[in-house]
Amino acid sequence: MYAERVLSGMRPTGRLHLGHYHGVLKNWVKLQAEYPCLFFVADWHALTTAYDSPQIIADSVWEMLVDWLAAGVDPQKATFFIQSRVPAHAELHLLMSMFCPLGWLERVPTYKDQQEKLEHKDLSTYGFLGYPLLMSADILLYRADKVPVGEDQLPHVEFTREIARRFNHLYGREPGFEDNAKEAMKKLGAKNARLYAELRTRFQQEGDNAAREQGRVLIEDAKSLGHVDRERLHGYLEGTGKMVLVEPGALLTEAPRMPGLDGQKMSKSYGNTIFLREEADSISKKIRTMQTDPARVRRTDPGDPDKCPVWQFHLIYSDDGVRAWVQDGCRSAGIGCLECKQPVIDAILKEQAVMRERAQPYVENPALLRRIMAEGCERASELAEETMRDVRAAMGLSYS
Repeated sequence: MYAERVLSGMRPTGRLHLGHYHGVLKNWVKLQAEYPCLFFVADWHALTTAYDSPQIIADSVWEMLVDWLAAGVDPQKATFFIQSRVPAHAELHLLMSMFCPLGWLERVPTYKDQQEKLEHKDLSTYGFLGYPLLMSADILLYRADKVPVGEDQLPHVEFTREIARRFNHLYGREPGFEDNAKEAMKKLGAKNARLYAELRTRFQQEGDNAAREQGRVLIEDAKSLGHVDRERLHGYLEGTGKMVLVEPGALLTEAPRMPGLDGQKMSKSYGNTIFLREEADSISKKIRTMQTDPARVRRTDPGDPDKCPVWQFHLIYSDDGVRAWVQDGCRSAGIGCLECKQPVIDAILKEQAVMRERAQPYVENPALLRRIMAEGCERASELAEETMRDVRAAMGLSYS
């Protein structure tokens, strides 16, 4: 098996807003302290739906990177890179397209969902149909075993697992694989070899996942095994052949639903956003002019916070004391709507001030951004090439 590794990406399609921060970036900051992480700019993915407006993508890349840094994502703790700067993404995508059944792509839930949501765009393209396979290439290229996703994206991770299994089944069977695996077993020592055989039988015949996990640990703890023998034994345990591509696991993230200024989900398409690093006066004006409970026509009318979009902001930004003050004051007409909004304004401005401070060195010196991305792309390319060497060899394309 390979070391723990997290991979996640974001499409550069415009300025980032608080929905991106609370939905993705805060989680990245947490993950970078716990695991080796790779975070990438998914510019090719953006082209699957914005193929007719590439300039938006080009203009958004560097601004988005500044927003990542402003949010606290740290290039000293994580690797940043641009998808298109690592051509191995395209190579692996192409090779996997040779054996990926068309029906697998057509049944991905988001395929038809996105076509319906973006019905004004012509998405009857090869690139749009194949984007889940490109996503799989992104993950499998780095042998990432952890992919942070929301519940709606779980089918993408399962699709990637199926692609990895199919690849390993088709191409992981080296000549004499079983004999080589049995020879590798001997290197475990007699006692551990017997235990390995028992665990393999329990997993393959009884579906005992605990036995599989115990077998994986047994292989990893064996100091006598080289890389090739280690992979043979993992594949023999799993029943797939040599494990060339690693099946990823999903890190299910429960991001808070960030409301927009109108109470709907915050989205640029709804025009209801507060952008990261937005000017303080602009933020204050947007929140002060937010709609509130329609029942509060006059200052003296009691209201219901549950029917007011501002309350959704209090759920994210206010503590229990402020929330109690809002509930009591709104329902009794003891406070006005502008009073209710002020703690939200103060909290967002305080959050944004920290972001602007973090971003300032990169705004003043864009060369720092280029250096971070150049170093990250080089690191990502090295990791990708390790995988591609194994993939080419397994498919008979190494010609060495």
